[in-house]
Amino acid sequence: MAATYRARDVLRHTFAVGCNRDCQALCDYLENRYEGKAMLCKNGRSALALALKAYFEPGDAVIVNGFTCYAVYEAVKAAGLIPVFADIDKDNLNFSVDTLEDALKTGPNHKKPTGIIVQNSLGNPMNITAIEDFAHKYDLTIIEDLAHCVGVKYPDGRECGTVGVAAAFSFGKDKVIDTISGGAVVFRGPTLHSVKTPSLRPRLSDHLRARFYPLFGATCRKLTGIHLGGLLMRFLVAIHWVEKSADNRLDLKRKISKFEAKLALKQFKNLRSSGELPIREFCLVKNREEVLKKLAHAGYYFDGIWYKQPVSPERYYKKIVFPEQDCPNSVFVTKHIINFPAYYKRECLMGAIAIVKDYVLEEEK
Repeated sequence: MAATYRARDVLRHTFAVGCNRDCQALCDYLENRYEGKAMLCKNGRSALALALKAYFEPGDAVIVNGFTCYAVYEAVKAAGLIPVFADIDKDNLNFSVDTLEDALKTGPNHKKPTGIIVQNSLGNPMNITAIEDFAHKYDLTIIEDLAHCVGVKYPDGRECGTVGVAAAFSFGKDKVIDTISGGAVVFRGPTLHSVKTPSLRPRLSDHLRARFYPLFGATCRKLTGIHLGGLLMRFLVAIHWVEKSADNRLDLKRKISKFEAKLALKQFKNLRSSGELPIREFCLVKNREEVLKKLAHAGYYFDGIWYKQPVSPERYYKKIVFPEQDCPNSVFVTKHIINFPAYYKRECLMGAIAIVKDYVLEEEK
């Protein structure tokens, strides 16, 4: 999202000044909106790890969406837990009661999972009433991951983040709340274990990368037309001036930069007043690489697809023992999905939709 900022937005981000009062204001806002105790974190995976550590015993198994990001897997492992992947439905990219039933049977050494992480993939809300009933039936604790779904409402009218015992937030690149890095967790129910509030300041290198990424991103976008944008971005990554989202290290001791807390609060308030739902539309296509090339030629850069493997990005997939045989829909979707990044307004996507529609798989039309 930040890479598409207009000049004034880049300047606003680059020169934003925050203070302790802004961090407290963000905590107060989250506590009031989600009715719990808030902590500000280095990033979303750190927030999710804190939530998991607070409500589970080491060695417990928790059910995870079979179509997800490595950050979720990393958070589960950092909390000392075991991930159990549940397959998804192709129409909404989320697990269902049926696939949850299957996941219960495939737990490690047939160990019964004790929790569920609800992520509402790409902002598409799941049938939370059915998931709640399932959780009550099997005594499972629900943790909500709001990286994709801040402001979205479930079919029953409740807002995402108001159902589980905890809600974890990511403010990373291309998220609903995008300050380049940062995150938060809200504990909504009595915790099983106490966790320490992150208190260390961000590392200077992390702070500077978050500060200047919109400027670097916007510059690379401008240079794309003369085929220099990608080259410049690869150079910035190589010298560590830009960090890929998946490489943002988990750290339970560090907190968000003060200027990011200020920007995050403003985005929360703007999101609520705009009334727009931050849902990324998606479709399944044939010949995806050909589609992406045509989109890029037309000026649409869908870099955020990141779903080339069930647990993305691809470079981390080999670190995971993923049960592909138990999650066939997750595997199929990763080969065919195109999702429309949230940073494009609907009216700006009409040209992209016209390109994509000729490639949509027959079963999706």
